[in-house]
Amino acid sequence: MKRLDVRNIAIIAHVDHGKTTLVDSLLRQSGIFRKNQEVKDRVMDSNDIERERGITILSKNTAVMHNGVKINIIDTPGHADFGGEVERVLKMVQGVVLLVDAFEGPMPQTKFVLKKSFELNLPVIVCINKVDRPEARPKEVVDEVLDLFIELGADEDVLESPFIFASAKQGFASLDPEDLGNNMDPLFNTIIDYIEPPENRDDEPFQMLVSTIDYSDYVGRIGIGRIERGILKENETAILVNANDENRHIKVKISNVYEFEGLDRVEVEEAHSGSIVAITGIEDINIGDTIASTDAPEPLDFVKISEPTISMNFSVNDSPFAGKEGKFLTSRQIRARLFKELQTDVSLRVEETDSTDSFKVSGRGELHLSVLIENMRREGFEFQVSKPQVLFKEIDGKKHEPMEIVTVDVSQDYVGSVIEKLGRRKGELSVMEEPKGGYQRLIFKIPARGLIGYRSEFLTDTKGEGILNSSFDSYEPFKGEIPRRAFASIVSFDTGVATSYGLANAQDRGTLFVTPGMEVYEGQIVGESPKGVELEVSVTRAKKQSNVRASGSDDAIKLSPVHEMSLEEALEFIEDDELIEVTPSTFRVRKRILNSQARYKSKKNK
Repeated sequence: MKRLDVRNIAIIAHVDHGKTTLVDSLLRQSGIFRKNQEVKDRVMDSNDIERERGITILSKNTAVMHNGVKINIIDTPGHADFGGEVERVLKMVQGVVLLVDAFEGPMPQTKFVLKKSFELNLPVIVCINKVDRPEARPKEVVDEVLDLFIELGADEDVLESPFIFASAKQGFASLDPEDLGNNMDPLFNTIIDYIEPPENRDDEPFQMLVSTIDYSDYVGRIGIGRIERGILKENETAILVNANDENRHIKVKISNVYEFEGLDRVEVEEAHSGSIVAITGIEDINIGDTIASTDAPEPLDFVKISEPTISMNFSVNDSPFAGKEGKFLTSRQIRARLFKELQTDVSLRVEETDSTDSFKVSGRGELHLSVLIENMRREGFEFQVSKPQVLFKEIDGKKHEPMEIVTVDVSQDYVGSVIEKLGRRKGELSVMEEPKGGYQRLIFKIPARGLIGYRSEFLTDTKGEGILNSSFDSYEPFKGEIPRRAFASIVSFDTGVATSYGLANAQDRGTLFVTPGMEVYEGQIVGESPKGVELEVSVTRAKKQSNVRASGSDDAIKLSPVHEMSLEEALEFIEDDELIEVTPSTFRVRKRILNSQARYKSKKNK
């Protein structure tokens, strides 16, 4: 028997194709907000970094009612770096809404999330979004999506998947690209008609897989998942088991049970099979755990999460300015914070190193790790990070490295530059599509290390107009050495406050990172030189006063604009012998060995 009053779906798509905006429209039209209630756009992106960057990092649960049916919706991230979030939440749903931009068509992450859905045999509703864009081409995009289905080996019945044409921003959906409708009802109705309702298994022993962990300062850890079978009641005793750990068999008591209604969690006395719920009261609950009845403590299988491909070291800050700006500085505090992150991020790995002051942190990409760094910085942590390194594997006695599929959309004017630069970084051009609207799509296969340091260069080469997306493909034999950066660091050889006079003398050597009045220390990198030779300068030097003043000697000093690096740019900029000092108020790029003489001796010894 089926539970006809519930549907569980995930919204999946490539980044920027409008998942969070679509959820906004569904929430607004389901009537969960009061008419006079002020609701900001992208209401599901609750994290500050998500709102600033316009990306979804963590999957979010919500629920809407339509014609007496409760639709549980999970909004998932679009970036490949957060693919672990997508992989595990698909275990909670019976179907997916695949969102595709009506101009861009299927993109790398579209393929990744769709492949994961097919592996779990989930039915797919295709929603062609942004059909109101002037350059939209919905009919061609339908053909491209069907081609992608065939490429991924979809069954014949999947090729009959329903197609919806929508504008999430304008709040309408339609079954016909020519007749655009005036509300989201066609999408609501297609979800109810096409997605299978969950089985009603209330009469069986209780069982639920924990797919997501949340945290509250008031109630501690919160486990979120779908009830596979049985009825879950408040204050019930259960057994915690795990399919990957035979020894995990803990008796627990569930305090509170919550169901989702709009953006809220609503406490319920009991929840039935097929419902997506949040539970509190279990301190040691982790993603992949199964909570089961004491009568039948059987674990559920959990999806295998893709391995990390990149790592960097997080270490205690030992610069001359250490402890001036941060609240949490010690290795114990940094260690506790990193291991806490493991509880909610299944794609992350944290390992101890030979040094008690340093930890090796591995993730799915630079963005994945930079978001962790940014979160820690905002929480008051002060620490240092090293240059990202790709994780090699030994397969059949040979060194293998992670390969990425890179999709580039650029104006035709910049195609030559992109092909040349990626070719130098061992990229192989596999597809060059016909130009559309003045833009050309290029698809490369490239070692992951070839992309480190390229994204900011790519934005410069394409005047900020190019779009670059990458997703992990496979491990392949090592492709050989890749040329290092063409520019070198300009390093301060003294400690003090940067002066206009000192900076004016230094700016002829390259682009500067510091402004007058900034404190700098010996070994701090204050700029970049285009000549490829490391330079040492004094930016703290003051102008000597004299009794005789020549005409023009007091003219105002003209300084060029400084380059304020973002965290991602800093990660791409640094070399193996350099670090980024991260504090709540700033990032500083520095040499690993600060003293110039000690640095020179170290290079000589190598």
